[in-house]
Amino acid sequence: MNFNFYMPTMIRAERGLAKKVGDLLHSLGYKKVFIVTDKGVINAGILQTIESSLNESSIQFEIYDEVIPNPSCENIMEGVKKLRDYNPDSVLAVGGGSSIDAAKGIAVMANNSGEIIDYEGVGKIPNEGLPLIAVPTTSGTGSEVTSSTIVTNTKTHFKAAVISPYLYPKYAILDAELTINLPMGVTAATGMDALTHAIESYTSKTSNFASEAFALHAIEMIGENIEKAYFAGTDFESREKMLVASMLAAAAFSQSRLGNVHAISHTFSGVFNVPHGIANATLLPFVMKYNLPACPERMANIAKALGEKTDGVPVKQAAELAIEAVIRLNQSLNIPSNIKELGVTLDLLPKLVEDSMRSGNVLINPRLTSPKDIKEIIENAYNGIL
Repeated sequence: MNFNFYMPTMIRAERGLAKKVGDLLHSLGYKKVFIVTDKGVINAGILQTIESSLNESSIQFEIYDEVIPNPSCENIMEGVKKLRDYNPDSVLAVGGGSSIDAAKGIAVMANNSGEIIDYEGVGKIPNEGLPLIAVPTTSGTGSEVTSSTIVTNTKTHFKAAVISPYLYPKYAILDAELTINLPMGVTAATGMDALTHAIESYTSKTSNFASEAFALHAIEMIGENIEKAYFAGTDFESREKMLVASMLAAAAFSQSRLGNVHAISHTFSGVFNVPHGIANATLLPFVMKYNLPACPERMANIAKALGEKTDGVPVKQAAELAIEAVIRLNQSLNIPSNIKELGVTLDLLPKLVEDSMRSGNVLINPRLTSPKDIKEIIENAYNGIL
């Protein structure tokens, strides 16, 4: 019954809200903003509306659009240098998880020394950074409401987690208009990333009543809307609900952390540069299978949230329906059925196991996990054995 819940981010969800970003910044007293984004956002023309809004509100801005997928320490510190040269009073992140994660690192390093990678771990950042306003353009990572940023160490090929209350954005702007034209592959990967967040948060050893409520509702919303968002694309209602579900899932795991899926998938991104959402989606059924004996009741609840008929069904059988539901979703969304198709190889298996075990997520995974267990999960996922 004892738990803490802290999420200082102001969330505003509204159709067309991105067109009013200038008004929001002006109301908050900001006059000079540093925009962090990536080339994909630029090429899609998403930033044009925001730039117009900033100009109308007489807010100065400079754009750093060099964020790469799975941003590295060097990538973030390059942005920090440009930010310090520009000397803004706020940071505006526009993009998916990589852009928002990079923006978090850039904003907080405005007032801290060294490099962002120096603060790997929990609660090591000494000073608050610049205020950050996050505008997600995908429905997946939920980074707009979390206290973490993931940084790739290019020397060790390890994706390090930096976690601090100073990394929470001040504002999150949820405007589903920005997600309407997402490619089908991105919709699938980010949507299943959000589902992974919700499922791992719900089954985490450190979940609490509040995080569980957020996570379970996110699972239900994703189960009801992800395929429509994927196949219809421009269906606004499903896009809105996916964006909100992504936020709910992230709000949940910001309190509870995650589990073995993320512990392992981060190694795939660090070593093989596999996109995070696809890695999570492909691994999810294998980790759920491994975890089932430790949390069958929760898995049964997940099955029900995903629309499975569980009334009168024995708990273990109902729990297995959750795994089957996730497999069907992956198949429907053209997610690979094994990690071999992602370009993962087993020649670096010892490193994959070692790096996975470094993750704090292993410690809060619902089922106790040893290096041998991680090895078997990876091998099963490679061979597609459930």
